[in-house]
Amino acid sequence: MEVLMPEPQIYVERTLAIIKPDIIDKEEEIEDLILRSGFHIIQKRKLQLSPEQCSNFYAEQFGKEFFPNLTAYMSSGPILAMVLARNCAVSFWKELLGPSNSLRARITHPHSLRALYGTDELRNGLHGSLSISSAEKEIRFIFPEAILEPVPTGQRARDYLNLYVKPTLLAGLTALCKEKPADPM
Repeated sequence: MEVLMPEPQIYVERTLAIIKPDIIDKEEEIEDLILRSGFHIIQKRKLQLSPEQCSNFYAEQFGKEFFPNLTAYMSSGPILAMVLARNCAVSFWKELLGPSNSLRARITHPHSLRALYGTDELRNGLHGSLSISSAEKEIRFIFPEAILEPVPTGQRARDYLNLYVKPTLLAGLTALCKEKPADPM
């Protein structure tokens, strides 16, 4: 009887997280919550955006009533931007953030980050990408030097594993078997 192993899969998705100016002093506490939630922080950068940069970053919000206040708020002090990675990073980060309106978040998602750190509808404390495509765009905006390659799936993932991962594992396991250490750990 042959035991079938599931096909190996690569589960890495990235999203952009921003700690906004009014809660930047809570960055260590928030980073700890992020790591305990299963995310890896791939890159992080503290910076202060100009009003023009904020306008470009939030271009899809242009024309909305809150747009001038949003750009003023986001350019009012330093922010901490982070590239987070994990399986389903965008959706898990959105879930951890809770609703964009902090007042509503306190009622419907009291343990969410925006319920804990936000103060109102505009000053919600944290930013998260809405989709994988917006995450890629936002990461490139904040981290222009970032190399964002698409995550291989299907046959491309199997080819990558067969070409790079399996030979390395085979060589390492073969060397381990030849050595037969008394305490391999």
